[in-house]
Amino acid sequence: MHAIRALSFDLDDTLWPIWPVIERAESALHAYLAAHCPRTAAAFPVPAMRALREQVAREYPALAHDFTAQRLICLERALQASGEDPAHARPAFEALYAERNRVTFFDDALPALDALGARYPLAALTNGNADLARIGIAPRFSVIVAARDMGIAKPERAIFVHTTARLGFEPHEVLHVGDDPWLDIAGAARAGLRTCWVNRQGSPWPAELPPPDLEVPCLARLAERLCAVPPPSRTAL
Repeated sequence: MHAIRALSFDLDDTLWPIWPVIERAESALHAYLAAHCPRTAAAFPVPAMRALREQVAREYPALAHDFTAQRLICLERALQASGEDPAHARPAFEALYAERNRVTFFDDALPALDALGARYPLAALTNGNADLARIGIAPRFSVIVAARDMGIAKPERAIFVHTTARLGFEPHEVLHVGDDPWLDIAGAARAGLRTCWVNRQGSPWPAELPPPDLEVPCLARLAERLCAVPPPSRTAL
């Protein structure tokens, strides 16, 4: 870890648990539809809307990097099928998106980001559509890279290399931190980054994948580990 000069972080299930967020967001979406588009709300309760979204994701693999586009297609299709105005798709999405950005951080997340950010440049690297400005943590990151903006998603090599280039370091000088063995750890390793698996559930590592460089049960442990080494130079080689 002495060679690490910067870190990149996954967001969902690394900084906050995502399923409570999704459930609240889908409930907010349904409440909007019930108030403004009652036929759509009746035809597409939360489980049916979720199934439709999964169907749209299968039909549009080229949009795998853009959850917002997938969701808008899903809403337009549901509204049209119910005989209601598809112009409601955008405000309905905004009702969902407001809740999508109301996250509850893991207790260790913000203290760890602050401790690590005092010593290293930090990047956020996400396949999701979280808005870090709305959430309030954008200033903690020197670089924010989203799959939606890049047109590609993790585990593609190019999105990791782009992130390290934005940070101003070589891939082997950047530690990628995430919860997903395939998208985060295997993807980052193939791009030449060092890797840290945040294993909050104590899950076994997938036998078919090379192990991460580091495994921690929480971000507090990562901060303890990296803050115990001499501070790195912030000048790129």
